[in-house]
Amino acid sequence: MALERSDVEKVAHLARLKIEDNDIPEYTRDLTSILELVNQMQSVDIDGTDPLAHPLDATQRLRHDEVTESNQREHFQQNAPAKEAGLFLVPKVIE
Repeated sequence: MALERSDVEKVAHLARLKIEDNDIPEYTRDLTSILELVNQMQSVDIDGTDPLAHPLDATQRLRHDEVTESNQREHFQQNAPAKEAGLFLVPKVIE
């Protein structure tokens, strides 16, 4: 499907794009090649192929859920001005 100058101008108008007159032949050529690629892709036989949610359809490798640090709450709360039951106490800021 070959596009013409008027097609590119119409698409540019609909997309609210300003294209310089000397750039229209290049856009025409590029858009025509894109549409030819789409037509070529549509001719591929995909019978028996299941649709995928993602093109790679791969699973993520996850690390094991293991504790790697020790509990240091007491150490971190040593300098806290106010604490209660292992929690930091902060002043009320919203009335």
